[in-house]
Amino acid sequence: MSETTGTTQPVKTKKISRKRTFWLGALGLVVLIALGLLGGYSSGIGVRKSAQATVVAQQLNEQFQLAAMDLAEGRYQVARQRLEYIIENDPSYPGAAEGLAEAILKMSFTPTPTLTPTPTLTPTPDLRGAEAIFGRAEQLIAAGDWAGAIEALDQLRKEDPTYRTAEVDGMYYFALRYNGADKITKEGDLEGGIYFLSLAERFGPLDSTANGLREGARLYITGASFWELDWAQAVFYFQQLAATWPSLWDGASGMNAAERYRVASMRYGDQLFDQGKYCDAYAQYTNAQTMGGLDEVAAKNSKKAYNICYPPTATPTATDIFVPTDTPEPTPIP
Repeated sequence: MSETTGTTQPVKTKKISRKRTFWLGALGLVVLIALGLLGGYSSGIGVRKSAQATVVAQQLNEQFQLAAMDLAEGRYQVARQRLEYIIENDPSYPGAAEGLAEAILKMSFTPTPTLTPTPTLTPTPDLRGAEAIFGRAEQLIAAGDWAGAIEALDQLRKEDPTYRTAEVDGMYYFALRYNGADKITKEGDLEGGIYFLSLAERFGPLDSTANGLREGARLYITGASFWELDWAQAVFYFQQLAATWPSLWDGASGMNAAERYRVASMRYGDQLFDQGKYCDAYAQYTNAQTMGGLDEVAAKNSKKAYNICYPPTATPTATDIFVPTDTPEPTPIP
């Protein structure tokens, strides 16, 4: 009995071991197949997303080109719809915000048969709802009331931050850009103009004119910081402005860049004259004269410097010229 039991036990153990090995192998195969399927699925999703992004980019580019044609041919409402679609899909699409602002502005100037009498354009708060505030902001932009338009847009954002966001962003850009330019050119508020132009840049890239105006204002402020402290530096900065933005001015002094350059050149010339650098001083006085006349001190110094640097050439007198008194007789030829 004991011999029978000893012979059957190893057989059962071997069978169990074989079954375990089989199921472990099957499980590993299933895992490998699942991993392969998952990798293929992920790769397929990536390819699909890439293809979809390419298609969307092509569609946006096509819509932008069509919007440009619509703007050129006066179909402002259609252009507006195309540009809104572009911004909704890609808020940073180059030129879309500027194009939308242009379409909105031109639509504001286009008369419609259902227009009611224009309300009084005042910056007082309007609590009639987002739609009414939006319409008022459009009217203020059309009237060139940039400060009032910005105030209305701020109120609109407080009333409903999600209301027609793409269009409101375009209107913000337009109002901030032109308000900043007017601050600099019309009010002489250079710091304020720089501030508003920088705010406009948050909604879209500045055009070359606005960007150049901002850089000119910064250059003016830097040059003015050297006024009466370092005339050489003042001349350096205002000479550049006199060549590019001569009419740029600041409300504090009432002086434009050309006048600043003239005065700085005279004062720097006086400084060089006192140092005995007469020719350099005369060059500064000459620069000042290209912008206008010299004051009394500069005119006096300029004349002295010129005589020192360019002394008059001495003219011969009658005593310096030899004139023969007797003409010798010719020697006769034998």
